[in-house]
Amino acid sequence: MKECRLHGRGGQGGVTSAELVATAAIAEGKYAQAFPSFGPERRGAPVAAFIRVSDRPIRTREKVYQPDIVVVLDASLPKLVKVSDGLHEDGIVILNTALDEKSVREVFGIRSRFARVDANTIAREVLGLPITNTTMLGALLKATGIVGLDAIDDALDKRFGRLAEKNKAAMRRAYEETVISG
Repeated sequence: MKECRLHGRGGQGGVTSAELVATAAIAEGKYAQAFPSFGPERRGAPVAAFIRVSDRPIRTREKVYQPDIVVVLDASLPKLVKVSDGLHEDGIVILNTALDEKSVREVFGIRSRFARVDANTIAREVLGLPITNTTMLGALLKATGIVGLDAIDDALDKRFGRLAEKNKAAMRRAYEETVISG
């Protein structure tokens, strides 16, 4: 089983991203869960979402405390939240940042393997909005292969209808531009 925790801010689409991955996994014949964790937060407040994907039925229903994968939609969050808390030793952090490898390690204190992509720039250029959720899906898929691009394409079509093409373009560009380190 692969467990993933997404860190974002209210309104960035982290919960939607989790649902899209779970939908894609189920379409591939896997078992999956996706669920959020937030209270009465307002737009812009830190939120988390969780994903589990497995080849076997998933019996646990709790938050993901020891993720294999951490996705960070907003580069300001590692300064507020310990995003790598509980990360498995061989886990990976996937960051939305324009920083280089050395700077990521210094600024965020990331010791594990990580992947990085400038999702903000891609989202603004392709979507016309600074909403990075579908863009970060491209980085997640490249770094982990948790689900296939075709399955995510189908999930995006179902979720976004006529807006799916722009979201798929942002996702594919991020897939191409994601750099995996360490």
